[in-house]
Amino acid sequence: MISRRDFALTALAPLAAPLGLHAQTKALQARIKIDSDRRIGDIDPKIYGNFAEHLGRCIEGGLFEEGSPLSNKQGYREDVMKAVKDLDVTLMRWPGGNFSSNYNWKDGIGPRDQRPARLEMAWGTVESNRFGTHEFLDYVEALGIEPYVCANLGTGSWSEAQQWVEYCNVADGTAMTKLRKQNGRDKPWNVKYWGLGNEMDGPWQMGHRTAEDYGKFALEAAKLMKWTDASVKLIAAGSSNFREGSDWVGWNREVLAYLKDHIEYLSLHMYVGNTANDYYDFMAVSNQLDDRIKTAAGIIRAALGGLRPANPIHIAFDEYNVWYRARGNTQRGRKILEEHYNLEDALVIASMLNTFVNNADTVKIANMAQIVNVIAPIFTNEKGLFLQTIFHPLQLFSKNTRGAALQTYMECPTYESKHFGKTTYLDVSTSLNSGVMTMNVVNRHLDQDVEAEIEVQNGTFKGKFEVALVTGPDIKAGNDFGKTTVNTATSSITPNGNKLRHRFPPHSYTMLKGSFA
Repeated sequence: MISRRDFALTALAPLAAPLGLHAQTKALQARIKIDSDRRIGDIDPKIYGNFAEHLGRCIEGGLFEEGSPLSNKQGYREDVMKAVKDLDVTLMRWPGGNFSSNYNWKDGIGPRDQRPARLEMAWGTVESNRFGTHEFLDYVEALGIEPYVCANLGTGSWSEAQQWVEYCNVADGTAMTKLRKQNGRDKPWNVKYWGLGNEMDGPWQMGHRTAEDYGKFALEAAKLMKWTDASVKLIAAGSSNFREGSDWVGWNREVLAYLKDHIEYLSLHMYVGNTANDYYDFMAVSNQLDDRIKTAAGIIRAALGGLRPANPIHIAFDEYNVWYRARGNTQRGRKILEEHYNLEDALVIASMLNTFVNNADTVKIANMAQIVNVIAPIFTNEKGLFLQTIFHPLQLFSKNTRGAALQTYMECPTYESKHFGKTTYLDVSTSLNSGVMTMNVVNRHLDQDVEAEIEVQNGTFKGKFEVALVTGPDIKAGNDFGKTTVNTATSSITPNGNKLRHRFPPHSYTMLKGSFA
């Protein structure tokens, strides 16, 4: 059997010293057990979604850059398209975000040179409107990504939302479909996922309302949108305001009281950071994410009164990421929210993805915010791009963690975090897909290996297991143009019957994948 340590000291010999991989280091011990009959739920591929907002250089200068030698004739950056394809994005949310709350979609259709420039008040720029409905929907169609459009329920009207659905989804016979055809698109795009506004619980939002006022307003929009196309799936604006003094539980309860018979998803947003530079507390933030998911799931169950409707309500975690460096009142204009991520950020993202998988029965949509330049896994300049540290766990999850989420039993040493309670050093999720098991493991320990015995209780491991390791020389290591410090290294190991022993390096994320029968 080739151990993780043997691989690190041979195939990765040049990295061994900076990574602190020394054979004599004593490892902590853990035990992991899985049973293929103990299933949490089906993993919806839409949890590997992303988000493109008219914000900073996400769209203009990111995925869309007219006149660039790196762009095609439509203005799409081809290097970014390749990176998005490599990330295996399943669902793309657009046009916002805060931007959507003052966006009139009709400004972004028709000949580009005739579209009006508008004052953009969410982020302090002028919006050219050269990238609009056609550009977005054609972009995701070219990449095979499902679109998710967020309607303006801030300053917008019910009619604007209804007509946008009509423009995108109705085949012919109306003024909106005639307009779409005049603008070059004969067949409808049939956009299935529509958001009923963005972060309407936030005082920072244009068109902010109380929960009661939002519930009443969104209800009428939902009725019109579904009367236009009964097949659409609607996402209500749930909690984004978790500030001290806010009643996020009450917001969700009130919104569901109005919308429970008209929506398929309740959205939640959560951004995390390490402003205190407390590594172990930061590593434990997924405990809070799990608590919020479970609390929201309970609110949904209470709103439904114990009934199981034909179209149940699930959670759409349609904004999440690490975001704390590039934020605040100074973040206004074009070059803003440009976080440069390090290894500890990537480990937190892996734990957040573990949490979504471990709540697969409830969380059916998740969108990392955002896709390019703005708190993003892909970062560009006029000459090219580099992949940020957070790209790698998201890519590994999206390409490999599918099928059914399994309950994972674990015995593992713990530590007490400052704000989030007792936390295991290992954070784990497991999936089973057509006889292939994928286990994702974050070792939160700063400087010790954790050696785990992994046992399957009702089957046998078959053949070699693929090992993908994301780590770096230290937790603050990051990537940049011409410098890739944090990447994915691959190897393989051989199980022994129904058991597998593996040594997880400190401050690392590891994916194990292999056959199971």
